[in-house]
Amino acid sequence: MTGVVSVKNSVDTGHEDMIHDSQMDYYGQRLATCSSDRTVKIFDVSGQQTVLLATLTGHEGPVWQLSWAHPKFGNILASCSYDRKVIIWKETSGKWSKLHEFCEHKSSVNSIQWAPHELGLVLACGSSDESFSILYRTGDGNWQYSRQEGVHTLGCNSVSWAPSVNPGSLVDGNSRAAPSTCKRLVTGGGDNSVKVWREEGDSWMMEDKLEGHTDWVRDVAWAPSIGLPVSRIASCSQDCTVIMWTKDESSGGKWTSKVLNTFPDVVWHVSWSITGDILAVSGGDHKVTLWKESNEDEWVCVSEMDRGVERVS
Repeated sequence: MTGVVSVKNSVDTGHEDMIHDSQMDYYGQRLATCSSDRTVKIFDVSGQQTVLLATLTGHEGPVWQLSWAHPKFGNILASCSYDRKVIIWKETSGKWSKLHEFCEHKSSVNSIQWAPHELGLVLACGSSDESFSILYRTGDGNWQYSRQEGVHTLGCNSVSWAPSVNPGSLVDGNSRAAPSTCKRLVTGGGDNSVKVWREEGDSWMMEDKLEGHTDWVRDVAWAPSIGLPVSRIASCSQDCTVIMWTKDESSGGKWTSKVLNTFPDVVWHVSWSITGDILAVSGGDHKVTLWKESNEDEWVCVSEMDRGVERVS
């Protein structure tokens, strides 16, 4: 039986063009949105009434994606744009301003994500110039970067960090062990592939190339770890599929793939719940669906939101 519930809240952003991304902060009290109108807006959504706190201007093209830093670093938000820029914004005494502007990419910057906070203030950026860059703040407050060229033919569309919790730490009885300082991330791009990378010294080495999509990979998301000996990555594509990639870290096995579902239109985004057991999928069919793994190791749709109405199975 399927029940129907209404959406808890909707936000009139006041953007003058298409909205490309929206992100809640760590505490779920602030919402950031970005648009083709070249602006970033920040709202307080903690009360019954939504309050616009700031409109950030500085980009010269559509703003594609946003990423909040962990609150241990303060109120910091990153944005990336078609204008080839990444801007890092910081709130000080209630006022938002540019903390840093990164302009080293040669084409649109399509995706950004802050690393797990245990690794420091580190930002990954994926670009249409076929590279990704790692931007990080040093101990003296300056910003430095490294760039990996030739990552994906036709461009890097998405980046996602591996969790800092070591897979298997819960099973091994090391749930209180120190987080891993090894930097790993996954990328997806215009060559239809998903690639897993590991930092080695001053460069990045490709660990694995995961092939299964037949069109551009639009988004990748590495699942949070709760200490079980399994790594999991979700990817979505213009081929209308979502693929679940799984690796048993305890046996040193290879990545295995399973098509979660074939959708009626291009799939744009995938996103994990904080516990890593529910996957949200959104696409060109104007729906957001939530998927959960069953006891039979099959992924089933547990909720579907279609233009403001949610159906729960």
